[in-house]
Amino acid sequence: MRWISSRQRIQRPSQSCAVTVSRWIVLLTLIVLNGSISIGSAESLPGATATTPKPRVTLRFVSWKPDHARVWEEVLGDFTRAHPQISVVRELAPHSSTAYHDLLTQKLKNRDATVDVFFIDVIWVPEFAEAGWARPLDDKFPPSMRQDFLPAAVEVGRYDTHYYGVPSRIDAGLLYYRQDLLEKYGFAAPTTWPELIQQAETILAGERASNPLLQGYSAQFKQYEGLVCNMLEFVEGHGGSLLRPDGTGSTLSSPRALAAVQFVRDRVIGRLTSRAALTYQEPEALSLFLQGHAIFHRNWPYAWELANNRTQSTIAGQVGVAPLPGFSPGRTAAALGGWLYGISAYSQHPDEAWALIEFLSSQAVQKKFSREAGIAPSREALFSDPEVLARSPQLRNQRSVLHAATPRPRSPVYPAISHLLQRYFSRALAVEDIDLAQEAAVTDTHIDRLLALTKAAP
Repeated sequence: MRWISSRQRIQRPSQSCAVTVSRWIVLLTLIVLNGSISIGSAESLPGATATTPKPRVTLRFVSWKPDHARVWEEVLGDFTRAHPQISVVRELAPHSSTAYHDLLTQKLKNRDATVDVFFIDVIWVPEFAEAGWARPLDDKFPPSMRQDFLPAAVEVGRYDTHYYGVPSRIDAGLLYYRQDLLEKYGFAAPTTWPELIQQAETILAGERASNPLLQGYSAQFKQYEGLVCNMLEFVEGHGGSLLRPDGTGSTLSSPRALAAVQFVRDRVIGRLTSRAALTYQEPEALSLFLQGHAIFHRNWPYAWELANNRTQSTIAGQVGVAPLPGFSPGRTAAALGGWLYGISAYSQHPDEAWALIEFLSSQAVQKKFSREAGIAPSREALFSDPEVLARSPQLRNQRSVLHAATPRPRSPVYPAISHLLQRYFSRALAVEDIDLAQEAAVTDTHIDRLLALTKAAP
């Protein structure tokens, strides 16, 4: 018998091995030359596995310019690190809710497939649902997930039997005040509007010599959506309403609603605040307060962090917050605000869009926004989180306000209703010789016609 050494065996491979080696040489050559290869099926290649890397996806997120840019940059950076196959491009719209609505709806009317994720104001859900612009999220946002959020924040995302938005933040109007000035004159936070007027007039008289620019009240009275929120709070706080309880008709001509508007016209505009307030949105009204030029200020929860930020506020550490007053003790009203995350019905990447929404609405991210940006969370658990309350103690008292906040009219034609309300309230406050009762009656008629059209629609 002739023995063959191991060396001889290696030098004389079988024909099948030679073919295999040859195929690997061809494979490696093609990879070097082309950067990729597709020869037959994966199973035909020795040791090959059927793994295909996911293609990279770019999501376009339409939002407004954020008040806390650094926090947003960090959060989106965390998302892309957790989802390296997804990149996010933000398209920044105007800060005004009305202007943002116009920009976003124009894109959706054009079926712009580059829009994936967007913010929805709580008042837009019926409109977006009826128009078919927002994708229903029932399968991705089940009851087991919805129960972790404040009920009011979830409910505003529902229209008919479907859910179109996941809560980002919930808002309600709040009263901010100069705690140092109120304590100096022996006052506690006012609980009624007449009490606020009396306190402001007393403080203004005492401080006029040292601070001639000081005003009694700072709020949002420009003709835009914020004006509707401010005036709703006065009207509801006086026992009136914008619509009948069943939503079938406008009630601006009711005695209580008229009295509330007359109060703002006669006692606030041009007296507690300058007529320049008729041009103020949130940034302008807040800036006046942060500069130390207003005693009382109406805004949303986010303003707390800015008011106490020593790099942006001259009154940091001297600010208090309370529920907005009413017109009688124990009666108050705050407009329900807030934003939801929605997915465009025309998005080509709904799964990746949901991944972004799930991340942004998570407890960890909401906690970060609450601690570092002062944004009121929409998740129930965060209102009792020790770390959150240590940084934002005002949330202890805001939970009841957020639960009881008054929603604006819910209708698919709300933008048209809001336009009429904005025009009426703006004229009522700005035009000195206006017949208020007649203006309210005309607006009632126009709104009733809109409501009748939606009722008659199949």
